[in-house]
Amino acid sequence: MAGKRTRLIRVRKAAGYTQESLGEALNMDTATVGRWELGKAEPLPHKRAKVARLLAVSRDELEALLQEGVSPAELATRLPAARAFLPARPADDDDEAAAWELARRVGASDVGNETLTQLETIVDDLAIAYSITPPAELVDRIRGYLKYVSQLMDARKTLAEHRRLLVVGGWLSLLAATVHIDLKQPAAARARLRTADSLAVHAEHDEIRAWGYETDAWWSLTDGNYHGALDLARRAQAFAPIGTSIAIQATAQEGRALARLGESKAMYDAIERVNRLVSPLQVPDRPEHHYRYDPNKSVAYMATTLAWAGDPAAEGFAREILARLAPNNNVGKWPRRVASANLDLALALIVSDRMDEAVGATHVAIASGCVVPSNHWRAAEVVKAVEARKMPDAKDLREAYEELRRSS
Repeated sequence: MAGKRTRLIRVRKAAGYTQESLGEALNMDTATVGRWELGKAEPLPHKRAKVARLLAVSRDELEALLQEGVSPAELATRLPAARAFLPARPADDDDEAAAWELARRVGASDVGNETLTQLETIVDDLAIAYSITPPAELVDRIRGYLKYVSQLMDARKTLAEHRRLLVVGGWLSLLAATVHIDLKQPAAARARLRTADSLAVHAEHDEIRAWGYETDAWWSLTDGNYHGALDLARRAQAFAPIGTSIAIQATAQEGRALARLGESKAMYDAIERVNRLVSPLQVPDRPEHHYRYDPNKSVAYMATTLAWAGDPAAEGFAREILARLAPNNNVGKWPRRVASANLDLALALIVSDRMDEAVGATHVAIASGCVVPSNHWRAAEVVKAVEARKMPDAKDLREAYEELRRSS
């Protein structure tokens, strides 16, 4: 029988059991549990499902834990039909044992498909929660899962499982960077972006790399680094797989940077490219997913881009996106995007010199409580424009804006 099963002991402790309490839960004596952990015995077949459930592992993971320290020859006798292939002559024993040991190591894992599938589902859930969850709350959840992924990196796993774990870590790091940008935490955001890119390189996952450049481009836009944003948006497009959401999003970011740089002809060309990419798309099953392109986004980006370019047509697109996302003024599941659309509408109304309406739309956005710190500058643009025109409402709007900054 095997030697001491240290990993089984660690799993039992991580599940919150002593040998005595696990024995009680299984209706057996403590000494039996002790013999399992010393490699002197194993749970009977009809007990294994319950043991796995109590230890919070799959049946495959439990079997791997019970194989710790088992000699190759003994392991071979446990495999299906293995006895028919055991060496007949002692001279062959070393080669046969080596073959079984290699097979065991390649297939051995402390992670398992079930754990990875759950983590992949969690990534999707967090990407969907991004649009409605306060950034400070969401970042704590992401941080916890990243810590767990980091622990699993040291666990025994197959090559396929290792790549899946790298991809999960890449998406989580990317989303964490986005939330840190929202919270105006540059050092943490930069570190998360670098980690996401490193994991994507090792996993050979160009989509994550492209999203990383696009996220950095958006960050540069919010900081007023428009040349940097343009370069990063084009890098994102270079990595973006054809037909993916990131290919569209990165093109839209290019158009916004061009609008800020006053390059109108190139900006309208980027808008046209976005329209061509979006035209065949259907609304996805979960359009609120941050990394799945919802065709409604193209309307919102059109409003922003045209407003920045001083094109009066921005108003129509801003009103259209508000009608789509918030029919009858019900923001539903799009509170953050509705707040941004109201700011776009305000900027478009300023272009048309309709200042009173611009002030009203900005008040609506601020009062929603859904303007994250990374978008404060958009509200500030309206405030400064109202103050420059010496509007009577300028003081009230400034006070509302400063309260927004303090509360965030």
